Amino acid sequence: MVIFRLLTILLAIALSIWSSYSQASTPALTLEEANRLASLPLKCTQVEYPNKLNQVLDGDEYLKSPKALHPAFYGCFDWHSSVHGHWMMVNLLRNFPDLAEREAIKAILKTNLTAENIAVEVAFFATPGNKNYERTYGWAWLLTLAAELHNWHDPLARKLEQNLKPLTELMVSKYETFLPKLIYPIRTGEHPNTAFGLSMAYDFAVATDNDALAQLIRARALHWYLSDKQCPLAWEPNGFDFLSPCFEELNLMRKVLPGEQFKSWAGDFIPELINQTFTLEPARVSDRTDGKLVHLDGLNFSRAWSLYGVAKAFPAEYGHLQAIGDAHVNAALPTIVDNHYEGTHWLGSFAMYALLSRQGL
Repeated sequence: MVIFRLLTILLAIALSIWSSYSQASTPALTLEEANRLASLPLKCTQVEYPNKLNQVLDGDEYLKSPKALHPAFYGCFDWHSSVHGHWMMVNLLRNFPDLAEREAIKAILKTNLTAENIAVEVAFFATPGNKNYERTYGWAWLLTLAAELHNWHDPLARKLEQNLKPLTELMVSKYETFLPKLIYPIRTGEHPNTAFGLSMAYDFAVATDNDALAQLIRARALHWYLSDKQCPLAWEPNGFDFLSPCFEELNLMRKVLPGEQFKSWAGDFIPELINQTFTLEPARVSDRTDGKLVHLDGLNFSRAWSLYGVAKAFPAEYGHLQAIGDAHVNAALPTIVDNHYEGTHWLGSFAMYALLSRQGL
């Protein structure tokens, strides 16, 4: 009788948590929300300082300002944040013809993404010690920007895509060189995460019909992850995570495995995920002025886009994950447009990526 009562109490708690998920407001990338989020890249893509360069210096001659080193992607505190800020602006133009700051965004893109600026960006990767700069997080976002331009049917997009092409081709070649040499995948919750880098690059390969890159990514993903079982979701998050090692791997394998094979693999990888009463608490941020602690806002968005992807692909088995994704977005979305540059220089892109994933865009 005591065990029965205990089970009843636990079930009631689980149903209460599930009810809170299901009653959460539905996040959506409306025109109003797009205008709100657009303020973030507009405020940083042409702001040079503060700046974190992360470069290797081989001599005094390489000590230059961020804008001299990276005339296209010098803003938003660091190179990769500038790149995905540019992705965000292109996506906003593509999806919101009535965006309030449409002309201002176009002006930034025309100024930053010139053929001359991109040539300097390409040359940086040839400086001593910097051939692996931004591997693979920044590479992945650069390809995501290239895919966004490719998918935007506009004369400006064709010009910018052509300007970006030398850097796009360089990133593809870097993936092709690096992936066969990587013996073990990197399973961190920050920038080097291999699954994240492969997932974004795979989307680029599919969007641009780059079959060779898609096949390479698929082969390496299967090599590294196909035998994985029982991902320790209870160990997440670490204090500075903005990516979930478990969910990024799940999201990648959803893309590269056939449907039935993915469902079988996912059942071994995160068995509890299929349960209708599965719960996952959004990450909590204690201090949004701390550039590392605010990573957890990003984790909520990246968890959400992975959950949305699985829920949409397999609604019968995993449709209940959409409400958990909503709870994660709702935990972070209201807070990210503030005066704290530690988060505002990058979180808009993560928020948009999650919202677009929910809407299937």
